[in-house]
Amino acid sequence: RKLSPAFHQALLSFCRMSADSRLGSEVSRIADSEKSVMLMLGRCLPHIVPNVLLAKREELIPLILCTACLHPEPKERDQLLHILFNLIKRPDDEQRQMILTGCVAFARHVGPTRVEAELLPQCWEQINHKYPERRLLVAESCGALAPYLPKEIRSSLVLSMLQQMLMEDKADLVREAVIKSLGIIMGYIDDPDKYQQGFELLLSALGDPSERVVSATHQVFLPAYAAWTTELGNLQFHLIPTLLNKIEKLLREGEHGLDEHKLHMHLSALQSLIPSLFALVLQNAPFTNKAKLQGEVPQIEVTRFPRPASPLQDVAIIIGSREQLAVLLQLYDYQLEHEGTTGWETLLWVVNQLLPQLIEIVGKINVASTACVHEFSRFFWRLCRTFGKIFTNTKVKPQFQEILRLSEENIDSTSGNAVLTKATVPIYATGVLTCYIQEEDRKLLVGFLEDVMTMLSLSHAPLDSLKASFVELGANPAYHELLLTVLWYGVVHTSALVRCTAARMFELLVKGVHETLVAQRVVPALITLSSDPEISVRIATIPAFGTIMETVTQRELLERVKMQLASFLEDPQYQDQHSLHTEIIKTFGRVGPNAEPRFRDEFVIPHLHKLALVNNQQSVDSKRLDIATHLFEAYSALSCCFISEDLMVNHFLPGLKCLRADMEHLSPEHEVILSSMIKECEQKVENRTVQEPQGSISIAASLVSEDTKTKFLNKMGQLTTSGAMLANVFQRKK
Repeated sequence: RKLSPAFHQALLSFCRMSADSRLGSEVSRIADSEKSVMLMLGRCLPHIVPNVLLAKREELIPLILCTACLHPEPKERDQLLHILFNLIKRPDDEQRQMILTGCVAFARHVGPTRVEAELLPQCWEQINHKYPERRLLVAESCGALAPYLPKEIRSSLVLSMLQQMLMEDKADLVREAVIKSLGIIMGYIDDPDKYQQGFELLLSALGDPSERVVSATHQVFLPAYAAWTTELGNLQFHLIPTLLNKIEKLLREGEHGLDEHKLHMHLSALQSLIPSLFALVLQNAPFTNKAKLQGEVPQIEVTRFPRPASPLQDVAIIIGSREQLAVLLQLYDYQLEHEGTTGWETLLWVVNQLLPQLIEIVGKINVASTACVHEFSRFFWRLCRTFGKIFTNTKVKPQFQEILRLSEENIDSTSGNAVLTKATVPIYATGVLTCYIQEEDRKLLVGFLEDVMTMLSLSHAPLDSLKASFVELGANPAYHELLLTVLWYGVVHTSALVRCTAARMFELLVKGVHETLVAQRVVPALITLSSDPEISVRIATIPAFGTIMETVTQRELLERVKMQLASFLEDPQYQDQHSLHTEIIKTFGRVGPNAEPRFRDEFVIPHLHKLALVNNQQSVDSKRLDIATHLFEAYSALSCCFISEDLMVNHFLPGLKCLRADMEHLSPEHEVILSSMIKECEQKVENRTVQEPQGSISIAASLVSEDTKTKFLNKMGQLTTSGAMLANVFQRKK
């Protein structure tokens, strides 16, 4: 063709092409090398990202990362990584995982220096971002990138960033991620100067108000820190002793009120360190060099170790493999049984330093604190289960037995065997003697509880330690039969003191034990005791009978108990038994509000009325006031129940009036309150309206006006009787 160039160009101008815009120029020159592709992506991506739907933006991550990796210009790379970290306004869990996966791939590709120079600044920038999802991304990045950073940066800048976030971030989820990343950092850090900083971070994490953060600390941070501590040789010489000293200090300072939260915090940390301690003992044993994997490896029983809180607390994972652990365990048991512990420094430290200190601590905790007893019991259980049966039998039990010397000649009727009243008893019984449950182990537990019951009874000592053992063991139905066996031993004991104790202990068991057991084992034992030659034993059964009325639903059983209580109240031989009457009134006050309404209406309230009538005739003022005070407590408790009009007129009001007659002479402050109660009851009866034909009335329901309430409470505050009981007056029965 012989077209002139001018004609040719004019002809082509009819094809619409745009080369004078930004996009036009990109489109018109195709990249002809890898480098030009990278440059083109670097120029185009910042314009593409804002125009992609938020929900689909993670599709761009490979492009952004690849370009950021290979782009020659530092400024452009920085812009691309900035885009990556700001790609999604509030990245969800999956999107964050995708971004982190990309960051790790980037880090592997470019090496530590560029990760420090290019990725870390992006994290630092977002450390205080307003959206928690962005701060989460930062916290998670610190852990994910830890293996790819220069080591001095890991233990300085990254550690500082995480520390700042742990102390300052308000979001639990962010602090939880921080803790996991700190754990990963602890797995890589190798600067011993940072050990103390790590310990302070650990204490902060353990004391965090969020359960999630504390849980992550036990699962990740603590075991990782313990592994480093072990490498530095500090586990037995700093970490465990420091936590023990903190517990001792709490107990010293807590004579007027123990900080149970802090105790839990330190003790649970010690508990999480047991697997690391056992691994240290195995790895520094006389037989460690002989532990070769050859031939058939013995199987580890599934129940050999307590279930670990996380894989990092699994002894097999700490040691290296289940096979290696199996070989070591076989040698460990053989060594303990046949060759002893001479020269085995790590184990001797546990036996000669850790155990005595723990047992001493246990003797100082308040036996009445159910939470503390439970915590220490779980701790010893885990310790014994981890270190195994031979260790428990040969190293733990003898140390407790040495302290809890149970022998008849130790009975001193004035002071009692002091250690038997301490928390050492329930913690030994429930933490050590329950670790293994073969027949001989159960016999040992039964024998121990029987001995404690006998010793405490014969030396007239408080029963708190025995009660604490029963409460802790009674929480598990597997031990109910065993506890009933112990109590039956008390029921048939030759000493009335021991029989009294058995009667009192039944009260604790009734609430947790299945009704069938109550019918078959508890009630027959109590009926036996209720016809005991000793009146003190009979009286001691009353609280347990009361608790049965409060908790059992079987009609036949309730009738048997009611008959027994009726015989106590109506048999002429008990007419002048002051202590029996006080025990019955106290029991009625305690169980009346929760007992079956029919029992309360037909039995409790009429009998309280009779007791109040009889008390009017009492000539000894001290006894009269004693009974009157207990009656006042009982009426205060029952006043929150709904009482039928008939019952109110025939029994409740007359009973209150008898009580007022006693109090006029003996305690005017009580008399004022009783007069108000009587007035309220009478008004309520008079004001029965057509709208409330045959219903029930409650004094509590009528005591609503603020003035009355304030007046009552002011008076009550001046009295010696329990405020909690009196406060019931103002509460409706739920």
